[in-house]
Amino acid sequence: MNRDESRIRVLIVDDHQVVRQGLRTFLELHGGIEVVGEAGDGQAALAKACQLEPDVVLMDLVMPDMDGIEATRRIRASAPRTKVIALTSFAEDDKLFPAIQAGAASYLLKDVSPDELVASIQAVHRGEARLHPDIARRLMQQIAQGPPESESAAGDLTRRELEVVKLIARGCSNSQIARELVISEGTVKTHVSNILGKLGLGDRTQLAIYAIKTGLAGEGKP
Repeated sequence: MNRDESRIRVLIVDDHQVVRQGLRTFLELHGGIEVVGEAGDGQAALAKACQLEPDVVLMDLVMPDMDGIEATRRIRASAPRTKVIALTSFAEDDKLFPAIQAGAASYLLKDVSPDELVASIQAVHRGEARLHPDIARRLMQQIAQGPPESESAAGDLTRRELEVVKLIARGCSNSQIARELVISEGTVKTHVSNILGKLGLGDRTQLAIYAIKTGLAGEGKP
């Protein structure tokens, strides 16, 4: 398969054809993005993701046959290099946290501006994460409602690991963390791997959300 490495390859998944067409029309106007396919349900999304190996999947969450959360989980297991952006109309916790836990790198609402959608696709492709402003506000409200849900997992982390967690929650990259803590990027990667293993999390996005929600973002030296 010939691939244009200069463009981000995107698979659009939504059970409404008009939504898929609208997204395709806009994204194809952007020279840095190539829409490689569409799917109308989770089963088709999984099959096309494995076949096409897109860089990014725009994933609706509420669909027939297989919902977007399960499709995200299976795509991340089958095609780990493919990033998934949850693009949905629902901001409720019963969609947000399962989607993040399933491996979604970002969670956006469908009223996101076209420019922000493109910026999010680019950010996710670089390995960063983006949250819709309403989602970020909901997370902050949850933090303000009460104490951390669990402190047991934090007890297994070293002081240096807590410092790394706090910086990840701030959105710092490995290189930024290395500069802040005066350590090598390789050491940062080792710390991140150990932290994910201790907390039973799948990636940095899940770790950042977990840190904010449980209060770990406030632990450590930085």
